[in-house]
Amino acid sequence: MVMEKALQIASEHPELEADEILLREGCMLHDIGIVETYAPEIHCFGEHPYILHGIIGGNMLREHGLHHLAAICERHTGAGLSADEIITQKLPLPHVDMLPETIEEKIICFADKFYSKGKDLTKEKSLHKVRKGMSRHGETQLKRFNEMCEMFL
Repeated sequence: MVMEKALQIASEHPELEADEILLREGCMLHDIGIVETYAPEIHCFGEHPYILHGIIGGNMLREHGLHHLAAICERHTGAGLSADEIITQKLPLPHVDMLPETIEEKIICFADKFYSKGKDLTKEKSLHKVRKGMSRHGETQLKRFNEMCEMFL
């Protein structure tokens, strides 16, 4: 579903010149790190907090020589996370910017917000619901998401 949304965005915005192969690969692997996290509500019984799934996924991909996909894993949490947000919120993440930089990272980060790993994996959330969820994580997250909306919608 995330891949369909990402490819739709790329198709509707050819001026962005997004790499379709990179989008496909990134969408398939961006959440791979959840296998080592503890999130029983989505049947993940690893030992690490869920917030670490991007870092874990990035490390997993690097170990397998997929360096070009690692940053997609690390930069898709929320609307991306700045070092300041990580420090201020005392998140158990490295104190570095984890903001999507490339157009592919931004598209995947954005598309991912419209789907949950809960009951119905295929149901796309409304823009209103996504914005409401982003606002629960602070004004900076909502502002960053809204900037992506301007770019992709």
